Amino acid sequence: MRKKRLISRRQAILTGLTSAGALLLSGCLKKAPPTYGNILRMGDDLTYIAQRGLLSQRALAMEYQKSDITSFPVTDIGDPADPASKNAYSKDYQQLQQNNYKDFALSVEGCVAKPRKYSVDDLKKLGARTQITRHTCEEGWSAIAEWTGVPLSAVLRDAGILQTARFVCFYGFDKYGESIDMLDAFHPQTILAHTMNGEDLPARNGAPLRLRVETQLGYKNVKFLQRIVVTDKFTDPGPDIKSGWSWYTGI
Repeated sequence: MRKKRLISRRQAILTGLTSAGALLLSGCLKKAPPTYGNILRMGDDLTYIAQRGLLSQRALAMEYQKSDITSFPVTDIGDPADPASKNAYSKDYQQLQQNNYKDFALSVEGCVAKPRKYSVDDLKKLGARTQITRHTCEEGWSAIAEWTGVPLSAVLRDAGILQTARFVCFYGFDKYGESIDMLDAFHPQTILAHTMNGEDLPARNGAPLRLRVETQLGYKNVKFLQRIVVTDKFTDPGPDIKSGWSWYTGI
């Protein structure tokens, strides 16, 4: 009896994966990122296909109460205003910080009908979402914070995202980059955060604007946002694939 149950469970999993692959091939899901001929990357693609095919794409990451908010570690180089940290940030960012980010403008370009630059005030006019979520870092720690920002979907719609668009790339002033697919881009919890725990986003956490992708691990959440590029082809602007990390880190 136990053996039959195990076989049935295995059959269910294989059937589900097969269905997910069929969905992908039929065009119901966008084409998976390329594997670059690497066995580990092929495993990533299987994970991507399985999660996209079997799980709800509108399911929300768990949200918490204000009483659950914790301290938020800073594990990178720290405050870019610190002289010891300046070499890791562009001169443009340092100048923006000296003027309290008054001249900041986020560039949105690529596969959009109306490429333009948005100030933080421009973004705030497009709407806001507040969520208290857990940041799960690939280094093993986690922390809970409250984030407020404009839904990425609102920005993409305002810029007139084209039907050919498949991925959204994010570039920070600290020369870090990431990309996500359209399902994550239009997820309701994917926001461009300008506020943390009720106050303007501090420099140590990515001021004046950072990406929050609550459905993926921490390193997908680009800080110090400078530019968004919508593409019709897969692009890995960050260190993921070349460093051996998974491009897709769904949780």
